[in-house]
Amino acid sequence: MTATKAPTEPPSPRTVRRPGDRIFSGAARGSGIFILLVLAGVAAFLISEALPALTAPSDEIPGGEGLAGYVGPLILGTLLGALIALIVATPLAVAIALYITYYAPRRIAATMGYVIDLLAAIPSVVYGFWGLAVLAPQLVPFHTWLADTLGFIPFFAGPASTSGRTMLTVGIVLAVMILPIISAISREVFSQAPALHREAALALGATRWEMIKMAVLPYGKSGIIAGAMLGLGRALGETMAVAIILSGGAGATVNLISNSNPSTIASNIALSFPEATGIDVNTLIASGLALFLITLAVNMLARWVVNRRADFSGAN
Repeated sequence: MTATKAPTEPPSPRTVRRPGDRIFSGAARGSGIFILLVLAGVAAFLISEALPALTAPSDEIPGGEGLAGYVGPLILGTLLGALIALIVATPLAVAIALYITYYAPRRIAATMGYVIDLLAAIPSVVYGFWGLAVLAPQLVPFHTWLADTLGFIPFFAGPASTSGRTMLTVGIVLAVMILPIISAISREVFSQAPALHREAALALGATRWEMIKMAVLPYGKSGIIAGAMLGLGRALGETMAVAIILSGGAGATVNLISNSNPSTIASNIALSFPEATGIDVNTLIASGLALFLITLAVNMLARWVVNRRADFSGAN
């Protein structure tokens, strides 16, 4: 008997890459490398220019308390304003996104979406003047009520500001500024929730809100967090609106409704840089390095959250 030879599979055809594919692949790779080089160049510039301030004696730093004493209150003010904006804007943006996606009629939903997105096109200077001339005076009675009712809490210890130019006002203005960012990302995520999950929930007798709670919100959780982190990064770096509204200059304090408010890093750089010379310039750049690191950490956290749930789909 002769052994039968096992049939052999035909060799798989080689994929031929067209010139357009190679050009596009090279351009995409080059763009990614270029962004990394720019980021590394910015970091190298900030570190080199901030090095004299990092090694200077404490009495040469503005304020005479060293670099940590100078940058610390600025970091606190930056984080306070951004966190207030995040706390106010995120629930409102998610509610708006859910209404536009699942409740509003089609025409109203499209119009509301355009209006919300247009908020991102308003210059920050306009927001600053609106906060100074309109919002701040309107919030004075609210500041007084907070001081009288919740004065035992350090955030509202008072005395309440008579001008309304407080950290709380800045946080509300920043919330309006980051609202379209969080809302736009949330709308996109909610609209892509698996139809199979939504229809199954409705078929089992769930109300519309129960369907959203069971099928939409779990799917869009990573998108909400990522949008909130992007909005937080926007609030951390806002300059002109904060510089126009806030009467900063105080030390480290968490009082949100008094006349004594810590300034933010970005607004302090914008107001102090034109008249700065010598070591003062290096000190401002050192504070900018701190803001750079904070923003980088926020963006890395948002990317980690997105990648952590990247494998979630309607099938699993």
